Amino acid sequence: MDLDSDIDDLMEDFPSLKSVAPFLALASEVRWFRALGEAPDVHSLRLAREYAATLGFPDAEPAFLPDWEDAAAAAENTDFNSPAWEAEEQLRAVLTDEVLLALDPDTLDMVMTHTAQAITETIEDAAKEAAEFLRIDDEMFVRAISGAAAQACYQAALVGMAGGEEDHPLVYRFQLFEKGHWPIGIIGNSFLIF
Repeated sequence: MDLDSDIDDLMEDFPSLKSVAPFLALASEVRWFRALGEAPDVHSLRLAREYAATLGFPDAEPAFLPDWEDAAAAAENTDFNSPAWEAEEQLRAVLTDEVLLALDPDTLDMVMTHTAQAITETIEDAAKEAAEFLRIDDEMFVRAISGAAAQACYQAALVGMAGGEEDHPLVYRFQLFEKGHWPIGIIGNSFLIF
């Protein structure tokens, strides 16, 4: 089975997949990680507040971190069983269930594999460029930001396939990446972003 040719056929057969191709085109054009460590603009602040509020953490204030050391410490302290992480996982599970009402699991796996293949190289190249530009000689940095961006793409693709709205928290998270930031996570009453 040739993945690329089969994906085109699937897009025609399943209406819920019509959002995937435009999303991949968008994700391929994102200028990933261009604003790491920079002060946020008004739009980035709004996106951060919308993400936190729609995820269920309206009191979490955006905290844009100025340097890699702070971001690394925040990433290391982000608890994968935190309430915010659990809320994102619940959203992902609900979206997956909704998509599986229209697709079988094998088809969803094929589409998500295609999504990952389509964006991984672009994201990894951008992460390496960001590390070079910021003079960060740390392979963990490249892996951390690449993995987080790929996850955001996966989640945003699920939102699109499920027919989700533009005001979905996982769309806001992707849009923060679109603005060039790395949304690390909510710890206490702070939404930490590099």
